[in-house]
Amino acid sequence: MTHHENLRERWAEWTARHEDGGSALSDATLVTLMDRLTAVDTPTHQKVRTLIHRIAGPTVSKVDVLRAYRALVARGLAEERPELLSALCLKPTRTISGVTPVAVMTEPHPCPGSCIFCPDFDDMPKSYITDEPGALRGLQLDFDPYRQTRHRIQALTTIGHATDKIELIVLGGTWSAYPREYQERFIRRCFDGMNESDSTTLGDAQQRNERAQHRNVGLAVETRPDLVTLDEAAWLRRLGVTKVQVGVQSLDDRILSLNRRGHTADDTRRAFAVLRAAGFKIHAHWMPNLLGATPESDLVDFARLWDDPAIRPDELKIYPCSLIAGTELYRLWEGGEYVPYSDDELIELLARCKAIIPPYCRVTRLMRDIPVHHIEAGCRIPNLRQTVRRNMGERGLRCRCIRCREVRVSDVDPQSIVLDDTIYETPTSTEHFLSFVAASTSAEPSRLAGFLRLSLPTQAADVRGIVLPELRGAALIREVHVYGPSLPLGTRAPHAQHRGLGTRLLEEAAHIARNAGFRRLSVISAIGTRAYYRARGFRLGELYVHQDLDSRRCEPSH
Repeated sequence: MTHHENLRERWAEWTARHEDGGSALSDATLVTLMDRLTAVDTPTHQKVRTLIHRIAGPTVSKVDVLRAYRALVARGLAEERPELLSALCLKPTRTISGVTPVAVMTEPHPCPGSCIFCPDFDDMPKSYITDEPGALRGLQLDFDPYRQTRHRIQALTTIGHATDKIELIVLGGTWSAYPREYQERFIRRCFDGMNESDSTTLGDAQQRNERAQHRNVGLAVETRPDLVTLDEAAWLRRLGVTKVQVGVQSLDDRILSLNRRGHTADDTRRAFAVLRAAGFKIHAHWMPNLLGATPESDLVDFARLWDDPAIRPDELKIYPCSLIAGTELYRLWEGGEYVPYSDDELIELLARCKAIIPPYCRVTRLMRDIPVHHIEAGCRIPNLRQTVRRNMGERGLRCRCIRCREVRVSDVDPQSIVLDDTIYETPTSTEHFLSFVAASTSAEPSRLAGFLRLSLPTQAADVRGIVLPELRGAALIREVHVYGPSLPLGTRAPHAQHRGLGTRLLEEAAHIARNAGFRRLSVISAIGTRAYYRARGFRLGELYVHQDLDSRRCEPSH
C-alpha cells in the first residue's frame, strides 16, 4: 500500500466514524430517552452523557441521539430546545467563541519564499505536511473548494454545531502568490458551498450569501509581509476578506536573514500599516527557536510585537520552530549548527511571553498542529497550551489575552457587565479596543463578553498614501465580536450572543468617532453580516458599509 493509499484509507475510516453515527436506537429506547432528556431543566454535557449511557447503553453515541432528536423536531413530535442541542453537541469548543470555523486548503503552488525551516512536499502547498488534519482533508477532496466547504459544514452539522455563521479560513501558504483568476474562482466556489448552489460570478455568489442558510461572517487568508500593497488590500476586500494572517516569524532582521525569510521587519511594519488602514484584522504568526535565536533573544523579540507601535497585532499564532526532515534546517541540525530548545526552555519562554500579551490580542495557537512523528527533535508535547497555563498558575502569572478571558459557556447578565476602553497608538491611527467585561477576581481575570475594534486614522495615514479612496475621512470598525457558543440566528439564550451587546458596542463606537470629529463611520463587513449592519442604519458602499454621523458632540450611552 502506498503512502497516499494509506492516508486515503485512514480518511475513509475517520469519515465513517464521524458521519455514520454508530448504532441505531430502538423506538422504545428513543421514546424513554427523549422523555428523560426533555425533562431536564438545565441540560449539560455531563447530564446528557449520563442519561444516554444509563438508558441506551455505552454503545449509543451522542450523534445517534442528536440525529433522532432532530428528526422528532422536524416531524413536530418534539420541541426544539437550543440548550439541549448545545448539550448534545460533540466537541463544543469548536464553536465556543461564537462562530463556526471552516478551514479549506488551496492546491499546491510555488511560494516566493525559501525559508530554511519550511517542509516542501510535492503534493502539498509549501509548509504543509500531508497528514496534518486540514491538509489530509484537502488532499482527499482534491483541494476542491466547494467540496471542502460542503464537507466541513456537513460534518459540523452532524455533530451538533450551528453552521449559520461561518468563519471561512483559507489555508495553503502564500495566498497573494496565487494567480488572481484562481483566487477568485476558489472564493466563489467556497461561497457556492455555503450557499448550496452554483453561481456564475463572485458577485452573484456573494449576493446570495447575504440571505443564505450558512452565512459568511469572516474570511481569512495567509500571506507574506512583502506582498502586501494598497492594490492587494483593495483586491482582498473585493473577494470578501476580513482578516489577513501574516507570516511575521521575527522582528529581528538578523534572524530573518539567517532563516532566509526574504523580507525585513520594515516590510512587516509597512504591511501592518496598509492592512490596518484598510480595516483588516491582523493575525500575526511568530516563531521562536529559529536559527540564531536564543530563549533570551526570543523574549526580547516577542516584546517588540507590543512595544513597537507599528506592529501590535489583533491576533497571534505562536509557532515554535519544528524540525522536519528534508529541510535545510534539518541538515544544519545534523551538522550540529542548530539546537532546538528543551521542553523546559520552551515552556519557560512561552509562559513569560503570555504574561506580557495585552488585552486587545487573541492568541489562537501556541503550537502548530504537526503530527509528532514528523518532528525530529524539539518539543512534542501535545497539550502545550495546557502545560504552559499550568506552569503560569503555579508561579502566579496570568495571561490577559482575549482567548483566556472569553465567557465561553458562562451565563452573562448584560446589566452586570461594564464597558472598558483600552486605547493604544500606531503610527497612523488611534485604536480603541472597546470591550464588555464582567468583574475580575483575585483568582480569575475579567471575563470578556464581547468587543469592538475601532480605528481612528490620523493624518499620517493620508500622508503615507495608505488609505483606500472609499475610507478617506472615515472612522473604521475593524471587528465586532460577541462571545459565547455559536447560536442559530434569532436564537435567544442566556449566553452573551444575541443579547444586544453588539448593538451597544456599535453605538459606543459612533459616540467616540463623532466626538473625535469624524462624520462617517465605516465597517469592514463580511458578506454575511451586511444585513446585520443594514438593520442598524448602515448602507453598502463599494467595499465597506457606512453610516453618516451628525456633527453634535454627545456623551456615551452606557
